[in-house]
Amino acid sequence: MIALAIASAFPMHAALAQTAPAAAVTADAPADSTKLETVIVTGTRRTENLRDVPMSISSIKGEVLDTYNASGQDITFLAQRVPSLNVESDFGRTFPRFYIRGLGNTDFDMNASQPVGLIFDDVVQESPILKGFPVFDVGNIEVLRGPQGTLFGRNSPAGIVKFDSVKPSNVFEGYANAGYGNYGAVNLEGAINVPLSDRWAMRFSGQAQSRDDRVYNTNPNPNTATRSFEGYHDNAARLQFQYKDAGFTALFSAHGRDMAGNATLFRANIIQKGTNNIVPGFSYDSYPTDGINRQTLTSSGLNVNLKWDLDTISLYSISGYDKAKVYSRADVDGGYGASFALPMGPGFIPFPSETADGLPFLRQLTQEFRVQSNTKDPLQWIGGVYFFKEDIQVDSFDFNSLAGNVQDGYANQHQHAKSWATFGNIKYAVSDKLKLTAGVRYTNDKKDFDAKRYVTPGAGPGDTGTPVLTAHPRSNNASWDLSANYTIDADTSVFGRIATGYRAPSIQGRVLFGNNISVADAEKNLSFEAGIKKDLLENTARISATVYHYRVKDMQLTAGSGAVNQNQLVNADKVEGQGFELEAQAKLNRNWKTTFSTSYNKTEIKDPGLFAAPCGNGCTVTNAPGPLPGTVSINGNPLPQAPKWVANFTLQYTVPFGEGDLYAFTDWSYKGKFNEFLYESKEYTAKPLTLGGVRVGYKWGNGKYELAAYGRNITNRQQIVAGIDFDNLTGILNEPRAYGVQFKANF
Repeated sequence: MIALAIASAFPMHAALAQTAPAAAVTADAPADSTKLETVIVTGTRRTENLRDVPMSISSIKGEVLDTYNASGQDITFLAQRVPSLNVESDFGRTFPRFYIRGLGNTDFDMNASQPVGLIFDDVVQESPILKGFPVFDVGNIEVLRGPQGTLFGRNSPAGIVKFDSVKPSNVFEGYANAGYGNYGAVNLEGAINVPLSDRWAMRFSGQAQSRDDRVYNTNPNPNTATRSFEGYHDNAARLQFQYKDAGFTALFSAHGRDMAGNATLFRANIIQKGTNNIVPGFSYDSYPTDGINRQTLTSSGLNVNLKWDLDTISLYSISGYDKAKVYSRADVDGGYGASFALPMGPGFIPFPSETADGLPFLRQLTQEFRVQSNTKDPLQWIGGVYFFKEDIQVDSFDFNSLAGNVQDGYANQHQHAKSWATFGNIKYAVSDKLKLTAGVRYTNDKKDFDAKRYVTPGAGPGDTGTPVLTAHPRSNNASWDLSANYTIDADTSVFGRIATGYRAPSIQGRVLFGNNISVADAEKNLSFEAGIKKDLLENTARISATVYHYRVKDMQLTAGSGAVNQNQLVNADKVEGQGFELEAQAKLNRNWKTTFSTSYNKTEIKDPGLFAAPCGNGCTVTNAPGPLPGTVSINGNPLPQAPKWVANFTLQYTVPFGEGDLYAFTDWSYKGKFNEFLYESKEYTAKPLTLGGVRVGYKWGNGKYELAAYGRNITNRQQIVAGIDFDNLTGILNEPRAYGVQFKANF
């Protein structure tokens, strides 16, 4: 209905387009700059036109991707760029948390699982630490909304975000991109592709990002505390070798990252009590603290992708090995001193809290074998097996800020996880117009976990911490999906999809401040969606729209512990979500191009017997009290970090100038208000946030060279986007304005 309404809004343009004679097309004819490019996606493990895929899917690539990532941002720049997608982090440049259609996980434990899968070059990245790998030399990003429990079954009941790097080719080519911005930001990126023989090719790409400190410690007596913050050095590289022979392709890929910087700044008493406003007189570049703040991360991995093309089938082997090591330390109370150790500030600091988390050991091994048909027969099929193994150690530390930042608490946890699965998928063309798809996946998961506190914070002599606490959850599940795609005409298709998703049991084992671990049972998602995809006005405009409804049974939620810096996993009996997603692109003429996307996601926790401990710092809670002192009911609440409305708008103008093209591009994203935690309160309800960007540049030499100036958050909007609720009215802010210049050369 939406697509038809838009088409009818331009009756004369549509009529002229339909009656215009077809232009002759030759092999050397340049692409028509007034037409939209066909969007090809691989999210179904097949190469298909996006219009023929029976699900809600978005693609980001090319110059739009370059623009979003211009100022050296981490992977959270993807937030709100497509419908129903949110990405946030309270760990700085590591540990991103993804949400699709409101489904995600706010847990800050390094052992946390997420319901959004991340796939990089066909390899699942399970740990949140691995999900933060920088985005460079990437050909396409696809966001598949809704359960992906068949073809991508590793903890993906909400959907997946799929990255595909640019692969080696038989052409000598490459690019170099250099940028400089405010706060001394330097962003370098480049790639070189070298044919080594008629069968071998190599591609090396890398990225180096750095920024000077931009926030300074104004504590009158900082002692050994960190003096300046928010600078970083973040370097990453990828080396690929590809072999191609008749019927056989082998891709060998190695990647690594080395990052050093700061953890997120937790700012004490930044929220006005009774509101969600920033306190008067706030200064972004001032951060008085008596704590130490630093963050380091190293990671590396190897992938081997093999493909054999036989007469009627193709065989695939996808092997992945990744490891990582991370350490993150921050002053969680967000200030200095304490109520019993004056001076203190800013505002009231009831007690100091300075902690660190480390992941000294992470090893992930994945293996997939897949066979699928490669004919053009009406029946297409896929079948395969999958194996996953992960071993991690998580360390937790506490430090005494009032005694020279000495360590006075320590706990650790170990987890050994194994999973295997078998899966199958068939696609049948009933006719030229109707295609049906069905899939099933059986998954078996098991985890062995232990945790122990060795030194209790603030305890005296004789402290023995806790005994070794263990958990051994086991689970298995059969996920399935059914979908249909019907082509109404050459420009229009409609689809319907029913799918289930599954997330394995999770464990929360942070025992530094508690004596128990918690285990959440497996969660299962049942989703219904239907949509339309349509090209308009002789392929100068395109629109897709989807409506959906889902129900999650035994959803895994992370509940805080009030006045204690501790989390606990709980299962909500039921969570429901519903909404719609809309995307539109149009080339208005040869000079103007625009895109618009929006989504409405309504989520609701449905469990009358579920209660949570609210903030421990005197915030204004609006939920009804629970049955126990210090608890409130969360029944009927929306999920945390789940704004109802998300929108994104871009507009680009390009005009020939001299020997090249002059262009201007602007983009705007909007995120509606949302709860930061499971409960509702005035202070921890984030306000709506609108962020704008601009890029003005000149391309010449047939696009080989480009010089541009950019700005991100051009209105310098400063707003609280997350909080710490156990100590004082502590908030986390969005990134301030960034601007700079870039030069790119292609060869």
